[in-house]
Amino acid sequence: MIDFDFVDWDDEDDPRGNTNHIAANGLTRAEVEDVLYDPANRTELSRSPPHRPIVFGTTSTGRDIVVVYERHKDGRYVVVRPVTAYDVG
Repeated sequence: MIDFDFVDWDDEDDPRGNTNHIAANGLTRAEVEDVLYDPANRTELSRSPPHRPIVFGTTSTGRDIVVVYERHKDGRYVVVRPVTAYDVG
């Protein structure tokens, strides 16, 4: 389970942002958040440096995906920032 207060997304207008990067992989913000917010999903560390946390899960649309993210504190809030997400299997 990931303990956090909110998800940090870049504007859809930012061509280098996480929203567009995930969209280029055929996923939506909602699908990524399905996996991030599900307390039943397992969290691990990625195998490749910089060994970011990753979470595996199934979206509400039935897709099995992995989400790579960063987690940090912003004042009193814990923020999760998706780096990438993609289908698995």
